[in-house]
Amino acid sequence: MSIQFDFGIMYQGDALAMLRTLPDSSMDALVTDPPYSSGGLHASARRADPAQKYQTTGTKRTYPPMLGDCKDQRSFITWATLWLSECWRLLRPGAPALIFSDWRQLPAMTDAVQAAGFKWRGVVVWHKPSARPLLGEFRRDAEFIVHAAKPPAKTFNRTCHPGVLRHAVDTSRKVHLTGKPVALLKDLLAVTPEGGTVLDPFLGGGTTAIACIETGRRFVGVELSAEYAELAADRIRQAEAAVAG
Repeated sequence: MSIQFDFGIMYQGDALAMLRTLPDSSMDALVTDPPYSSGGLHASARRADPAQKYQTTGTKRTYPPMLGDCKDQRSFITWATLWLSECWRLLRPGAPALIFSDWRQLPAMTDAVQAAGFKWRGVVVWHKPSARPLLGEFRRDAEFIVHAAKPPAKTFNRTCHPGVLRHAVDTSRKVHLTGKPVALLKDLLAVTPEGGTVLDPFLGGGTTAIACIETGRRFVGVELSAEYAELAADRIRQAEAAVAG
């Protein structure tokens, strides 16, 4: 199933299956937040319900189920390499790729990015000032964005962008269990071509699409969950109405 918008299109279905239907060299950038299959030191913990892994105990707000977050380490790397290889095919030469990861899966994701054919350019840090403290430990107040490019790597502006981005999670606007702030995505889009088409195979609550709309870019998104696809569609329509005035 697909839903057409003024600024792009969203497909509801499995990312790998949907990506295989899209034409070569049709996208200007990849910006996505895939399921981490993380949240624990052991396989049993990683297979737990994401609502248990990624929320503080006692959190009252609930979100629709998050699908595809139960892979072991070897399956995760194989799966990530498969969908990233399809993204490599879809991107134009020189296109940037920005893929979210946590600290546990960062080595696996950088391996998958390179196995898929991308040139690894570095790691951007998302500093989360609202992260909970840990008694006797270092606060885990960062997630990471793997920065890569389909060779040959290009730059699309003359701005020097920071390597650490500081954005708090706004729970009042969050609709997805692992949703990211729109302002963070807009910062990331600054290294993508102006007016280009941005691919997000794991659209979730639609944040990448909203950031594209607010920065004058187009989007192609895929979301496995029918519930999240519906939520994303509502948010995208609201964002388009807002920019239309």
